[in-house]
Amino acid sequence: MQAILVEDEAPLRLATTQTLELGGFTVHAYASAEQAQGALDAAFDGVIVSDVRLPGRSGLDLLAQVVALDAELPMIMVTGHGDVAMAVGAMRAGAYDFIEKPFGAERLMDAVRRAQERRSLVLENRRLKTAWALHPDTPQLVGRSDAIERLKVLVRNIAPAGVDILIHGQTGTGKEVVARLIHAASARKGNFVAINCGALPESVFESEMFGHEAGAFTGAHKRRIGKLEYANGGTLFLDEIESMPMALQVKLLRVLQERQLERLGGNEAIAVNFRIIAASKADLLELSNEGRFREDLYYRIGVATIDLPRLNERRDDIALLMAHFTQDAAQRYGRAAPQWSSEQMSQWQAAEWPGNVRELRNFAERLVLGIVATPAPASVAAPLAGSALSLPQQLDAYERELISRKLDAVDGNVATAADQLGVPRKTLYDKLKKYQLAPGRKM
Repeated sequence: MQAILVEDEAPLRLATTQTLELGGFTVHAYASAEQAQGALDAAFDGVIVSDVRLPGRSGLDLLAQVVALDAELPMIMVTGHGDVAMAVGAMRAGAYDFIEKPFGAERLMDAVRRAQERRSLVLENRRLKTAWALHPDTPQLVGRSDAIERLKVLVRNIAPAGVDILIHGQTGTGKEVVARLIHAASARKGNFVAINCGALPESVFESEMFGHEAGAFTGAHKRRIGKLEYANGGTLFLDEIESMPMALQVKLLRVLQERQLERLGGNEAIAVNFRIIAASKADLLELSNEGRFREDLYYRIGVATIDLPRLNERRDDIALLMAHFTQDAAQRYGRAAPQWSSEQMSQWQAAEWPGNVRELRNFAERLVLGIVATPAPASVAAPLAGSALSLPQQLDAYERELISRKLDAVDGNVATAADQLGVPRKTLYDKLKKYQLAPGRKM
């Protein structure tokens, strides 16, 4: 982290420099605006702190130059007691904040840290926009937390190797995003073919995977290429692989071992060469020990493994993710990107987010559309004692909130929500109707 400090009084310049350095900043200190202007750069990734009254060019003159260079480069103005009106005018002209002399170290560091966070968000969003413009079909790993930085390094190292990969993570942590990124960063030029194993009925699973010849079964009027064949030369992404029927696991294992397949109703061996990226929210080794997943398939697809962090394990990324999701939604819906306060962001960073990044993205979209009733999706709270509502009304409100959050967490999949809530699907449908939660959600 860097800071440019402009202060003509040598003792105050030294004291402020020491305060910023103790806060982890690399400080470039100058006695005048003329000296500082040579250090200004639109790519500067830090914060500027400047006195208003300086010999020669004033701090306001320097502010005008900063705004002309980059209006999103944060500059904090330091003022004397009689200069508050001037400082307010400076903020209208583009200053990020102002501090009145004499100021304490905590006041200075609070302002500087907030400005640094703002600057980091701005630069990261610009980088993401540039990357998206150059490669609009390539997903991006948004974040700067230690967990995401380690994930980026792992993806860069593992993508060119060509080995089969197992991705483990909770619902909404971005398993398909990581799989697509690995495919894009690999040397494979074929298709990226995604199959949600939990969404395919067992009766059509084999035909979808292997394809079929005309006449293979009733209704098979012509030859159909299966997903495995379509992925030849590319990447096959098997999401929720723990849901794959055991009989199909055996056939998939044989394909992976022999690198060839036969369509249903056919006798021709067709050579295939694809990379498997499997994803699961369950512990496949535990399932294999219970006899619910083939152990040999587990070891075959898990040549390399990637564990994705939950959102509450990377809370430092929430501000950047919110900025990214709201700007993306605003562009798609033709709306203005919303602004939020530091108090709101603190609430969001403290929330549980059981649906992880997917839930945060859905919340950001609702924020852009103006259909969010509360400033933050706080954790579900128990009914409050002393509420004006009757006990049945409080219980209904509590149940409605639980169901709504669970639907967000599973991207509106009612079958999955019913399973995780431990209720029959029909019961959940009845409650969706009762609480008017069904419209717009996947059934």
